[in-house]
Amino acid sequence: MKIICIGQNYSDHIKELNSEMPSEPLFFLKPDSAVLLNKHPFVIPEFSNEVHYEVEVLVRINRLGKYIAPKFAHKYYNEIGLGIDFTARDLQRACKEKGHPWEKAKAFDGSAVIGQWVEKEKFKDLRNIDFHLKKNDKIVQSGNTANMIYDIDTLIAYVSQYMTLKIGDILFTGTPAGVGAVAIDDKLTGYLNSEESFTLNIK
Repeated sequence: MKIICIGQNYSDHIKELNSEMPSEPLFFLKPDSAVLLNKHPFVIPEFSNEVHYEVEVLVRINRLGKYIAPKFAHKYYNEIGLGIDFTARDLQRACKEKGHPWEKAKAFDGSAVIGQWVEKEKFKDLRNIDFHLKKNDKIVQSGNTANMIYDIDTLIAYVSQYMTLKIGDILFTGTPAGVGAVAIDDKLTGYLNSEESFTLNIK
């Protein structure tokens, strides 16, 4: 199982990072060891002083696929979820400044939170899914899949040009604006169309 993460897929998030609009989808990988075990707290790693939350809609691949045409991409998943792509922003910033890869800022243990899965048939429109993240009971991020630069099917088709998608692979589809740092004793709760998807404590 691999975790494929899309970067810069919401224009408001691009603006808050002072980045440029991508001309094509951007993606990177997290290893399976990045998955935060169910009901475990997220422990801030000792190598970072600025870990940010990034809430994202997730898709779980259910068929083997390569060079998938956009019109057939909907057949390669049947579950939607919500998660967090934790990012060591200080490490990422330093790596970018040096022109180095920044996997260590994104792919560390526990950096991928995966909430409950929901059958996609329960959503009226996959291009109109509301989601939000609360930190200590205050909404800090909110988004809607209608605001994605590249929609789910386009992302699946694009990524499959470069690597084979396998059953169980998870696609993180990008985060909206509002990312920010976590601190010890924070509590994060994610909601997908107002239904709680996950909750975790920061240690």
